[in-house]
Amino acid sequence: MTLSPLPRLMMEGPIRIALTEDLGLAGDLTSAAVIPAGHRSTVTAVARRDGIVAGLDLAALAFELVDQACRMTRHLADGDPVAAGGRIFTVEGPSASLLTAERTALNFLCHLSGIATVTNDIVRAVTGTSAAIACTRKTTPGLRALEKYAVRAGGGMNHRFALSDAVLIKDNHIAMTGGIRPAIKAARSNSGHMVKIEVEVDTLAQLREAMEVGVDAVLLDNMTLAELREAVDIVAGRALTEASGGVTLDSAAAIAATGVDLISVGWITHSAPILDIGLDYVAENTPVSEPLSNRPSAHFPVASLP
Repeated sequence: MTLSPLPRLMMEGPIRIALTEDLGLAGDLTSAAVIPAGHRSTVTAVARRDGIVAGLDLAALAFELVDQACRMTRHLADGDPVAAGGRIFTVEGPSASLLTAERTALNFLCHLSGIATVTNDIVRAVTGTSAAIACTRKTTPGLRALEKYAVRAGGGMNHRFALSDAVLIKDNHIAMTGGIRPAIKAARSNSGHMVKIEVEVDTLAQLREAMEVGVDAVLLDNMTLAELREAVDIVAGRALTEASGGVTLDSAAAIAATGVDLISVGWITHSAPILDIGLDYVAENTPVSEPLSNRPSAHFPVASLP
């Protein structure tokens, strides 16, 4: 699957919010106070442990929005593996600006790389089966598009992005409408011809009922391995089969071996640990002829935001 970059429009909002939160009402007081005017440096992002990279465009945008004089050189691309100690990117520019953008750039890069890394761990665990690994809507509010992008960078696929994507009839929908059969019939009557319908089932009896009515996909919730194998036989290719509930890195391979088409995992977005990445000082790039005595205003970072 080709990893297409996110449009700038989708990334700029979260980055601006993060930078504004960090800069407050007075800008970067520390950098403004201690970094001489005209001072330039080179820094490099280094992984502290093995993982998968995701979020480079966001990191680059953080530096750019603080100061367009910052220039990034990428050593890896999103979706690439990185070993502990490996360089991810190098950026050169005004030293104060580099320091102002550092935390925002790393927050996004570490978070998304963490999601990509755990996703890839599970994807590799089910290698050799036909099952794909998918995320869910259990995402950080406001960051869903970014986190689902990171899942793709890790080799996973995306479940629906929002309630408006498709019909997914879950246990509470079934309870409130009086059963699987009336819920599916209502969904089919009230949905457009392009809308797919999936139903969540807890038992094989519910699955048989759903297949009698007809659906595009079935979510097999918290079933045992034996139940999953029987469920795949019952469906017999008439709908996509999705296993969900309690999936771990250790259990994923056995679940995939039952023959399900998809394994959805919520924790790859809601509980993924960050990939620890640091920004290390490399060198000073200040021209010798440039004076170092004048310090920039404490409001410099805010003023530089376009």
